[in-house]
Amino acid sequence: MELLERYSIKPLNPHLYHLAFIHESYSNENGLDECYERLEFLGDTVLDLVVSEYLYNMDSSLSEGELTRLRSNYVCKKALYTYSTKIGLDKYIKIGAGVELTTREIDSVISDVFESFVGAMYLDSGLETTKRFLYQTVIPHIRQGEIFFYDYKSQLKHLCDQKSLELSYELINEVGEPHDKIFTMTAVINGKRKGTGKGGSKKEAEQNAAKFTLGNLRY
Repeated sequence: MELLERYSIKPLNPHLYHLAFIHESYSNENGLDECYERLEFLGDTVLDLVVSEYLYNMDSSLSEGELTRLRSNYVCKKALYTYSTKIGLDKYIKIGAGVELTTREIDSVISDVFESFVGAMYLDSGLETTKRFLYQTVIPHIRQGEIFFYDYKSQLKHLCDQKSLELSYELINEVGEPHDKIFTMTAVINGKRKGTGKGGSKKEAEQNAAKFTLGNLRY
């Protein structure tokens, strides 16, 4: 695999790296009993560890909350998608020939395989090799201060806490097929609806509702 050669990785178990790109649909279509999901689970943890350690050492003045918000920016779906496409992981993905995925689902798979690839590397070569890879592919984005995800919910909560206001989110609507739903959420402050937002998940819709609310906040 050219990708491994590019990062000077000599695989002990090449199967792990091939497995990292096998989507569930491909697995089902070809009678396989495994896909990338378990590696994704492991890679998610390893990525969190390496990014957390780097952020911890980067600035001793950052509080726990600030570290958590920073980490969220660099391990969110948009960030993972960027890392994945930048090094060409999307070119290796195997999806079932008879399966039609939406653009959002394909983007999600592209994000997932970055974590599954990290998981495969960790199992095959250990933490130090994986850290070296992440310092080449992820850490530069942190050093450059790139913004992938802005936590509008945390900002809105902070403002409400300062003024002793009660904040919650309410589901207004959901439409679409189970695999392609659009949710509409509204931010509720002291029992009053303040702003709505839509998204492919409730969390995304809540972020958009918080963003709208912050831009139009009138206590």
